[in-house]
Amino acid sequence: MTVMRRALACALAGLLLTACHLRAKPVDAGPAFLQALALPSVGPTRYDYRNLSGKVVLVSFFATWCFPCLADMPTLEALQKQYGPQGFQVVAVGMDIEEAKVLVPFADHYALNYPVLVSDAYMRAGQTAYGPIRALPSTVLLDKRGRAVAAWQGIEGQAEVAKAIEKLLRQD
Repeated sequence: MTVMRRALACALAGLLLTACHLRAKPVDAGPAFLQALALPSVGPTRYDYRNLSGKVVLVSFFATWCFPCLADMPTLEALQKQYGPQGFQVVAVGMDIEEAKVLVPFADHYALNYPVLVSDAYMRAGQTAYGPIRALPSTVLLDKRGRAVAAWQGIEGQAEVAKAIEKLLRQD
């Protein structure tokens, strides 16, 4: 696929999905959802999926060529900075076909305050423990028990996501 086609596909997906919001009922698959994040990480932020236990986790599926994904990065960084000390963690999963070849320089260049993971072939085919990935960015919010409690496709407003995070951080 040429760069121009990728850019056009991403732009169209972003326009169509910018405001699309999906709610999911909690699914009691906590350990499986956290184990699905046992992926290699790239970039300067250290990562061990075992440290996610007991935290509220926002999983963002993105690609380096996806403009809406890039536009969402400052929001994710702000959420990590604000809620990280309270037991919250953003985890970005790169869906690029070229895998670490493009994700390593991307993560090093942006030096994000959250880990960037390299997806596996199953994920790049659009399948995850959280359900199918039909668009980028796609985001899943996990509670402290590792259960998926909300999901979004497209760019979601920081205020709405922050409310969901705050609610989950107050729960035991």
